[in-house]
Amino acid sequence: MQKYEQPLGLPTYNIAMSSYRQIFYQIVFGTKYRRPTINLQHDEKLYQYISGIVKNGNCQLFWINGVEDHIHIATELHPSISLADFVKDIKVASSLWMKASGYFPDFIGWQIGYAAFTYSIRERNMIIQYVKNQKLHHKVEGFYAEYIRMLQENKVAYNEKYLLSE
Repeated sequence: MQKYEQPLGLPTYNIAMSSYRQIFYQIVFGTKYRRPTINLQHDEKLYQYISGIVKNGNCQLFWINGVEDHIHIATELHPSISLADFVKDIKVASSLWMKASGYFPDFIGWQIGYAAFTYSIRERNMIIQYVKNQKLHHKVEGFYAEYIRMLQENKVAYNEKYLLSE
């Protein structure tokens, strides 16, 4: 705690500095080569495993869902964790678990990149519903089209040549 001296003989106050943030993310990443290797009979086990990774990082998971070739994570990060490290930790640990579990025999890995979008607190429930409805949503729109739409809606510059290339 830092001591703050008031001028002109006014009382001295102790000031405790605090950090505040509200950063709500939707993170999206796919399987390597966008292959449909997430077995939907066991996807809940995958989501439970990833939930443990998120909680161990002192982050808050709101929802996780996906389809055979990608997942969406609605979350807030602990201030001490960078987004890149968070995604890397999830991808590395879940990849090892998926290969060892036997539930995902065709899984060879996650794509190299990811997309992450921030939203206001007012949009949080809408995004959580969007993540919850992934299986229904993807009966209408494929992953590639969804990815491009999300990048465009969030005004993220991209080069289509490198989009979801691996």
